[in-house]
Amino acid sequence: MEHGQETMTIVDEQGNEHVCEVILTFESKDYGKSYVLYHVLGKDNDETEEIEIHASSFIPNEDGEEDGELMPIEDDKEWEMVEETLNAFLGEEEEED
Repeated sequence: MEHGQETMTIVDEQGNEHVCEVILTFESKDYGKSYVLYHVLGKDNDETEEIEIHASSFIPNEDGEEDGELMPIEDDKEWEMVEETLNAFLGEEEEED
């Protein structure tokens, strides 16, 4: 699992670009995919508000870079696995504080 202060740009259905902070990336051998958890920057996020975390799967491009196409997660079991991974990550973050 990797996390840090990385950003990525996504384009929504209307063609608008949004800069997002990458919260966590990880791979699942069970599903044969990589995943990214992120939140959109600049949506009036202040320190007291909870941020909305988004999750997508992706397939890294040929040279291993993580800038492949984001794909929706549509399977309930896959969502459960992503949520469990996020909860474990958030638990580790709280222990470090």
